[in-house]
Amino acid sequence: MTMGSLPCNIFTPLDPDHFTEQSHRVVDFVADYYRAIENYPVRSQVEPGYLKNQLSDSAPFSPDQLEAILEDVRNHIIPGLTHWQSPNFFGYFQANASTAGFLGEMLCTGFNVVGFTWIASPAATELESIVMDWMAKMLKIPHSFTFSGGEGGGGVLLGSTCEAVVCTLAAAREKALERLGCDHIGKLVVYASDQTHATVEKASRLIGIRPSNFRPLPTSAATSFALCPEVVRKAIEDDVESGLFPLFLCATVGTTACGAVDPLEGLGQVAREYGMWFHVDAAYAGSACICEEFRSYLDGVQLADSLSMNPHKWFLSNMDCCCLWVKNPGALTSSLSMDPEFLKNKDSDTKKVVDYKDWQIALSRRFRAMKLWLVIRSHGVVNLQEHIRSDVAMAKWFESQVGMDPRFEVVVPRKFAMVCFRLKPRAGEDGSDINSRLLESINSSGRAYMTHAVVGGLYVLRFAIGTTLTEQRHVDATWKLIQEKADLIRVLEMM
Repeated sequence: MTMGSLPCNIFTPLDPDHFTEQSHRVVDFVADYYRAIENYPVRSQVEPGYLKNQLSDSAPFSPDQLEAILEDVRNHIIPGLTHWQSPNFFGYFQANASTAGFLGEMLCTGFNVVGFTWIASPAATELESIVMDWMAKMLKIPHSFTFSGGEGGGGVLLGSTCEAVVCTLAAAREKALERLGCDHIGKLVVYASDQTHATVEKASRLIGIRPSNFRPLPTSAATSFALCPEVVRKAIEDDVESGLFPLFLCATVGTTACGAVDPLEGLGQVAREYGMWFHVDAAYAGSACICEEFRSYLDGVQLADSLSMNPHKWFLSNMDCCCLWVKNPGALTSSLSMDPEFLKNKDSDTKKVVDYKDWQIALSRRFRAMKLWLVIRSHGVVNLQEHIRSDVAMAKWFESQVGMDPRFEVVVPRKFAMVCFRLKPRAGEDGSDINSRLLESINSSGRAYMTHAVVGGLYVLRFAIGTTLTEQRHVDATWKLIQEKADLIRVLEMM
């Protein structure tokens, strides 16, 4: 066939028969991947630029067969993956998956609707509202955050915490500037702890807050690295005295570095006193609060203006899925809504339906509610609770092993399923070098993968349990690996 000529066969990119045949092959391929995942090095062993020399430098003119494509995935893509679903993955944060989450993604992708307005796909909008109320009830958060509560609140499914923080910051900014005037944007200040995820600082810059007006307030081991309300109050008083305007306070339930939990009640009172927007970021540990023994970490959430958590972290919901609840949806829509002519319709005009385009940054949106709905229905609350409790139990066991080995120390007491520990340094050393070498030795082995943090000035190793396939035997084997590598490092120090 010459360049520019037409193919002999009719091009049918969505033929139902081909769809059935080829999707079955891909599902089998993914299932085989999970069967073998424990055998792969957890951290990818490739060097930067490895893929360029293995794939063609231009797109194929004629179609490739699926078998050839999957063979390239097997030979070239999988070796370049760090396997987040490996049972020996203990780094960063949970990004767990499940069959139900995968099936939900299949339905979401298969329907491929774009539910930016209610009329664009009524089921997508209404299922999302229902699922968000389900989640709120599971977490036992106040009715003021729900659609069913009748108090004006509601929830939306976004892609990430960064989106949630940008949206709430934008709402807070617009509300403040209506009162102060647009020329005062340079005086708005955002407050968080030095343990707060960097996404809050990034979001502050995105909505126009001066970098110098972001306050990462200090925490300490004395409060298990939680943000003290009096520290916030003192910072606010200093700023007000300098002619600045307190805008936004972010509290965290389960910080990235060490799982710290900020005191919502005390921080909420400070935010209320100064008329600030109070956001609670429970991205990591919010899922745990469906268990009664962890629900107290959300005490004080009734004082918040917004709350977010990520089911794609610890709730078996596959990437991406972030819940955001707000008490006053009008604050979001006033700062995020656009009303172009091509989206106008009689149902939206009645103001009796939810148009989720006005609750987020982008216009287009995925049918994420289908995924979360399948996860909750397929597992039920009881199994979701068991999943979390099992991970916590394994983390508790791991922490006990660290505590019994005199060479190591737990740096931050465990609250959820994350243990921050380190190999004790020799006298006169800060421990950063020896622990970074220990971490690299563990990760380069391919037998496990962990990440680090700096907490209270100390370099620590983070052991974060949460991968769906992780069992006690994997935790036990990784602890033995850590001990083995620590022995080797101490021997090398003596040579």
